[in-house]
Amino acid sequence: MGYKRPMAIWGAGFLRAFIQLFVTIDPIALAAIFLAMSRDVDLKERAHIARQATWTGGFVALLFMFFGAAIFAAVGVSVSDFQIAGGLILLIIAGRDIVQSVTMQPSMLSEDFGVVPLGMPLIAGPATITTLLLLEQTQGVVQTLCALALNLLLVALAFAYSDRLEKLVTMTGLRAISKIIALLLAAIAVRMIRRGMAG
Repeated sequence: MGYKRPMAIWGAGFLRAFIQLFVTIDPIALAAIFLAMSRDVDLKERAHIARQATWTGGFVALLFMFFGAAIFAAVGVSVSDFQIAGGLILLIIAGRDIVQSVTMQPSMLSEDFGVVPLGMPLIAGPATITTLLLLEQTQGVVQTLCALALNLLLVALAFAYSDRLEKLVTMTGLRAISKIIALLLAAIAVRMIRRGMAG
C-alpha cells in the first residue's frame, strides 16, 4: 500500500505539468493554424512540414529546459526576468488570438514554415520555455519530460489528423475552442508575471 501514495503524488505532478503545457502549447489552435498555412500544400509535403515543426519545437523546448539556466546566466538575465518577459509576450499573443483570426495568409509564409513560425515560436515559444523551467523546479524533471512528450505527441496527431478534425469540428469550431484556450492562456500569462515580480 505504501507505494500508492508516491505514485499518486507523481501522477498529480504529471497531470499539473501536462495541463499547463497543453494550455500553453495549445494543439487545437495549432491544428487550425496548420490547416490554414498548409491549405495549398500537397499531402506529402504537408506531412514533412508537420514532422519538421514537431521536431523543431521539441528540440528547442528540451534545449532550454536543460540549458536555459546556463543561457540566462551567460546573458545576465534571471528566470524571473524571463518569466515576466514570457508572460508579457504570452499575454499579447493571447489577446491577439482572442480578437483576431488564427489563420495566416499562405502568401506571407516561407517554404520552411515548419521551423518558423510553427516549430518556434508557436510550439516552443517564450511561454512554453518559461512554463518548462517553472515545471522542472516545481514538479520535477521526469514529470515535466513526460508531460512535454505527451503534448508533442498530441501536436503531431493534431497535425496528422487536421483534415479530419476540420471536417468533424469545422474551422469555426476550431476557432471557438481556440478563443477559450486563449483566455486560459491569458490567465497563465498573468500568473507568470506575478511570479516573476515576486521572484
